[in-house]
Amino acid sequence: MYFSTDSKQIPKSKIPQGDLRDKWSNFKNQAKLISPNNRNKYHVIIVGTGLSGASAAASLAELGYNVSVFCFQDSPRRAHSVAAQGGVNAMKNYKNDGDSVHRMFYDTLKGGDFRAREANVFRLAECSASLIDQAVAQGVPFAREYSGYLSNRSFGGVQVSRTFYARGQTGQQLLLGTYQALMRQVKAKKITTYTRHEMLDLVLINGVAKGIIARNLDTGKITRHTANAVVLATGGFGKIYYLSTLAMGCNGSAIWRAHKKGAWMACPSWTQIHPTCLPQSGAYQSKLTLMSESLRNDGRIWVPLTRNDNRKPEDIPEEERDYYLEKKYPSYGNLAPRDIASRAAKERIDAGHGVGPLKNAVYLDFKDALANQGKATIAKKYGNLFDMYQKITGINAYNEPMKISPAAHFSMGGLWVDYELSTNIPGLFAIGEANFSDHGANRLGANSLLQACVDGYYILPQTLPHYLAQSGNPEAINKEDPAFIECEQQVTKQLEELGKINGSKTVDYFHRELGKILYDKCGLSRNEKGLIIAIEAIRNLKASFYNDLKIPSKINGINEELEKAGRVVDYLEIGELMCIDALSREESCGAHFRTEFQTNDGEAIRNDEEFKFISCWKKSDNVPLLIKEMLNFEFTKPTERSYK
Repeated sequence: MYFSTDSKQIPKSKIPQGDLRDKWSNFKNQAKLISPNNRNKYHVIIVGTGLSGASAAASLAELGYNVSVFCFQDSPRRAHSVAAQGGVNAMKNYKNDGDSVHRMFYDTLKGGDFRAREANVFRLAECSASLIDQAVAQGVPFAREYSGYLSNRSFGGVQVSRTFYARGQTGQQLLLGTYQALMRQVKAKKITTYTRHEMLDLVLINGVAKGIIARNLDTGKITRHTANAVVLATGGFGKIYYLSTLAMGCNGSAIWRAHKKGAWMACPSWTQIHPTCLPQSGAYQSKLTLMSESLRNDGRIWVPLTRNDNRKPEDIPEEERDYYLEKKYPSYGNLAPRDIASRAAKERIDAGHGVGPLKNAVYLDFKDALANQGKATIAKKYGNLFDMYQKITGINAYNEPMKISPAAHFSMGGLWVDYELSTNIPGLFAIGEANFSDHGANRLGANSLLQACVDGYYILPQTLPHYLAQSGNPEAINKEDPAFIECEQQVTKQLEELGKINGSKTVDYFHRELGKILYDKCGLSRNEKGLIIAIEAIRNLKASFYNDLKIPSKINGINEELEKAGRVVDYLEIGELMCIDALSREESCGAHFRTEFQTNDGEAIRNDEEFKFISCWKKSDNVPLLIKEMLNFEFTKPTERSYK
């Protein structure tokens, strides 16, 4: 058996009482507070300076708390939040097209295939409107109509326009606004920044998070850092697939090190494959490029009806084109949710209808949009994306269709957190993509920026002080405490042992092999046989890693191979748990598509009777321990997730 189940332990989600619309207000009204003159006695560590981490740090510092932030980049501005392109969702109903907080809540809950908490998802929709006002006040240059009103567009999985955008660089613009708020507090000496520092481990004293061990990536020096609470805002682990849309440095190490100290991982197999990425062009590639999902508003997706068709797209007449999304999902068409659009593309590619040199792509065609709206209008909406596409591929997408393909993208799974964004370890919080909380089994487009900002600006600044107020007077934490000394010795020993292996294969070799296993067996589709094969293959790869890894052995100074080795150690373990989680869930839901559980026409079959729960995984000495957080749908009724 690959896992065991603890049916006696019941996770405490701490969802407030009351009607769905009142829960967040009820929490805030009853939350414990700390007076302004006492806040500077508390110190908070935040690991990660993307949208969630930077916004949380700026907000807490503005309230008067002392904050230390850590990032492995040379500047918080280089956090991966800059890569989000298409937009951020918010319920403003500027288009007067029927949007509401409840509709946004239901779209998100349905988009996640009813595998998220109602209360968390409703709060996300409820707080969304405030974010837009705040971002505008910070100077974020959202697109505007001729009249001056903010513009909106649609994203996959919805039938209204609620996505605010800044051309194709929304994440970058939001991060710049957040970065300015962060640096304001740095100048006020309320925030201390540690750039080029990587968290190596979490330190617990009597079971409570009290600090971290970090390594200076320029000098190799390992340091101890104490705090009254620790917040992980380190993003997702989609780079585990090696070829993904994520930056090369993205990793899952911080949350995994916390997991090994007792924090539960939730639903790690729920990882999203994005439908509109540039296809792989060769074995030499180390990452793939994301093209914003917003392009699906005006681009039409198709493949040739004839298999292995080598004609140029302009030579294929309309009657010989298969607009497969429009045909199969007429109500949503090209704006079907990401998981559905990605699986549909893979099905067409696997059936021999792929296009491009490697026959691994589908067309995204703007011919009709250009004819109806004109080049100037399309350029205003997506100009920088078209420029980026031409720079990478050498192809002018105004003249011929883009080629796109599914690629690993976002982790819906992450550390388990309760309604207050606290993990099961007291004093340890997880926000943004580092937690599992809002998206369920699939993330709707433009919700990642929303969750990151809402967690950092609005939720954590209410819930973390509530925890601190209940924890009593702030205690001075001693860096010489045995827990810190032991933790530092352990991470130093691990780094030294990695350098001593002296095998023949690079870190990238093992990472690439792991990615192949996961994409083939735990990617767009899974099945019991393939998952068991994958688990055994990952275990064999892990054994080979510890026998045949080759990296420079020096611990001090810059050693990028050593950094990568530590992250791949964690990826090998995360990858195994991903497959075990997928194996344990005998249903298809969202991005988790088990081929044994599908309808005759290839749609997912969800099993609410047996699997209406969040999978919480606890580290144990033998096999992982599954703890179930049962989902209670008090205000909605889970229905078949149909987009036809």
